[in-house]
Formats: sequence, structure tokens, C-alpha cells
Amino acid sequence: MTEKSSNQMWGGRFAAGPDAIMEAINASIGYDRRMATQDITGSRAHAAMLAKAGIITDKDAEAIREGLLTVLSEIDNGNFNFSAALEDIHMNVEARLKEIIGEPAGRLHTGRSRNDQVATDFKLWVRDQIDAAISGIEALMKALIAQAEAGAEWVMPGFTHLQTAQPVTWGHHMMAYVEMLARDRSRFIDARKRMNESPLGAAALAGTSFPIDRHMTAEALGFDRPAANSLDAVSDRDFALEFLSCASICAVHLSRLSEELVIWSSAQFRFVTLSDRFSTGSSIMPQKKNPDAAELIRAKIGRIFGANTALTIVMKGLPLAYSKDMQEDKEQTFDAADNLMLALAAMEGMVKDMSANTESLEAAAGSGFSTATDLADWLVRALNMPFRDAHHVTGTLVAMAESRGCDLPDLTLEDMTSVHEHITEEVFGVLGVHNSVASRTSYGGTAPAQVRAQVSRWKEQLG
Repeated sequence: MTEKSSNQMWGGRFAAGPDAIMEAINASIGYDRRMATQDITGSRAHAAMLAKAGIITDKDAEAIREGLLTVLSEIDNGNFNFSAALEDIHMNVEARLKEIIGEPAGRLHTGRSRNDQVATDFKLWVRDQIDAAISGIEALMKALIAQAEAGAEWVMPGFTHLQTAQPVTWGHHMMAYVEMLARDRSRFIDARKRMNESPLGAAALAGTSFPIDRHMTAEALGFDRPAANSLDAVSDRDFALEFLSCASICAVHLSRLSEELVIWSSAQFRFVTLSDRFSTGSSIMPQKKNPDAAELIRAKIGRIFGANTALTIVMKGLPLAYSKDMQEDKEQTFDAADNLMLALAAMEGMVKDMSANTESLEAAAGSGFSTATDLADWLVRALNMPFRDAHHVTGTLVAMAESRGCDLPDLTLEDMTSVHEHITEEVFGVLGVHNSVASRTSYGGTAPAQVRAQVSRWKEQLG
């Protein structure tokens, strides 16, 4: 199609076509072609409604329906010629529809504007991405649950400040990420409910004088209801901002797990072995096995956060209703969605394939005086000692063990009674790492029984 004919679609307002610079800055077809399916879905719903309302004939509606299916088939088969001169996916589809069915194509745009059309398309696309993200999160949760179930009794060090704190179980650590991801899942589910109102029929900004049925198109497109205010309907990009916000928080969790996998797979820790599928070698050092997938996931947060910030800045100063600035809402959202889904899939694969090195985990769990808190708790329970006093006694014993280059269980009873005379042989029953984790039976604790209970709860919820 020539530039002149494309200008005719703008109407008679402009006598001359945009030059190459204007075309380059104005066109969005290079990226919004990704919404072709949503655009055609929305147009089919709109045409069916126009026919039922008597605004167009059933014959024209049928021609539009068949023509749109042909256009969709061409796009799916890679046979569609996208034109930058036609600016966006909406005009590209409409122009091709006119080539296929002729005059009836011009009736499709009755009672709507590109403003409500793009808002509808974009909202449908984001909704699809939310559904995909929820599925990806659930798949990763299941992989973590499988690891937790296998390692409900494996002991490992729990850290604060990346310093050994108390022994925990492998299963408990895995289930911590399940809880994080569950919050991500709930945020996406909640965002989906809030966004599920249809902009279609809001037209340019004020609604339309045609007797359209917005409830019919909302239902056809799977929305709960039409948006209640036409100005807000075409101005709103909260749904994209909320998607990016949810994606950003989820990416933080993926990044934290990635960081742990990078640390755990190092020669210094040897807590886990990552599969060759998610590792690479060095071009010069043959001994290296690099956790590249984890490192790349860790970096994705920058792009996803960047998208969130970019769209927030685009929207922050816009008056009602539509401004061309809002064309900048899609590229970063598309990129963030792509990278979130890639990160979720890669993390699922790594978690499924990774092997815990239980001997290294257990050895590390007993280092760094990790059962000091168990000793303090025993002093409180067995000797009725105030916790602050127990803390002081335990600290003294830790200092003694440290000065001798041994751990707490290696001290003799004589050593311990030299600090507090009422300590008995029973204390050694709480100093082993297995005894320590088994004793943490409070709800949400690290005891194997608690881990298995949480595994069962989540397996039932996820199905």
C-alpha cells in the first residue's frame, strides 16, 4: 500500500504524508504486531456486537469475521506483509481486511477508536502473560516441593548475614522459596482480577452515540464487566504497571535463589551440583563449571525493574485521556514478560536437575557453633535459667571452644561445668545438628515433620 493511500486512512486532515523521521518515531508495528491475535479477537467481538445491535448488517459482520480469520491465518503462517507506513497492528489488520473483503471492512471501526482498541488489545495481551506467569510460578513451586520432599531430613547450615546461624533442613530451605513464590502467584492472581474490565466501546474518550452493547463485548472477551468510565478506560495503564510490579518482585525472588545457587555450587561450598544443561565451561580453564543460567537469571531483575521504572515515568505526568506517550507502554512490558518467563523456565530446570551434596551440607551444618542456641535453650529449659543468663553462659562456652579450635560438642562435661556447675551430661543430647533440627517443631519450623506437613499442604493446593 502506498504512503498516500495510508494517509487516507487518517482522514482528510493531513494533506502530506509524514517524512521518514516522523514515520520512524510514530510507527509501532515493529513491536505491537505481537498483539495481532488479541487485536483480531477484539475486532471479531466488536463486529458481532455491532451486528446484534443492528448497527451493521449480519452479512457485513459475517464478511468481517471471515476476513479477520484469513488475516489471522496469514499472520500465523508468516505470510502477512507488515507495513511501517500503516503505523500499528490495528491499521495493518484493517488495511488488509479491506483488501480481502472490500467496503464492509470500513464498517468495523464504527463505535470505537484506536484509543479503546489499543487499550483492549494490550489488556488482553497482559492478561495472557499473567496467566502464563502463574503457570510458570506453579511449575517452579512444584520443582522446589519435590526437592523439599526428598530432603526433608537433610541437615544444612542456616545463615544470617551469610554467617552460620543454626542448622536447618534442606526441605525447610526449599519451602522458604515456595512461600515466596506463592506470594508472587497471589499477586498476579489479584492483579488479574483487578484488571479484568473491558475498555472496548469507550471509543476515543467520551463513549459513542451508537447503541453499542459493551456488556456483550466484555463477556465475549472474558472480562468481568466493561470499564465504568470512558476517560479512565482509555487512559488506564495500571494493569501494565501492576504486571511489571508483580514481575519485579518475582524477579527479586528468582535473583535471590540464583545467588544462592551460585554460592552453593562454588568449590568453596560444594552444597549443590548443577546439571550440565544449565552450566557452561571456561574457554581457558578446563576445570571450570560455571553456573551461567543462575547468573543470567540474577541479571534479569535489572531489565524487569527497568521496564517498571520506564513505564511509571511515561505515565506519571500525563493528563487525561490518551496521549501518544502511551505508545511507549509496550516494548518494555513485552521485554519484561519475555525475560520473566525465560527466568522462570530456566530456574525450574535448574531446580529439577540439581543434586544436593548431603555430606557437604551436613558437615557445614555442624560448623560455626551452629548449635549454640540449642545449648542456650537447654539451659533455660533444664536449669530454669533466664535466657539472657543462658546467652552469657553459652557465649563463654563458645569462646572456650573457639580458643581450643573445636566445636561445642567436643567440649567435655568438665569444661562445661567449669562455666556453670549445674550443667549435666544431658546437654550433649541437644548439641548434634540432627537433634537440633528435630527439636524445632513449632509451626513453620525446620523439623522434618513440619517440612513434610508444609509439603503436603502445598501439594494439595497445587494439585
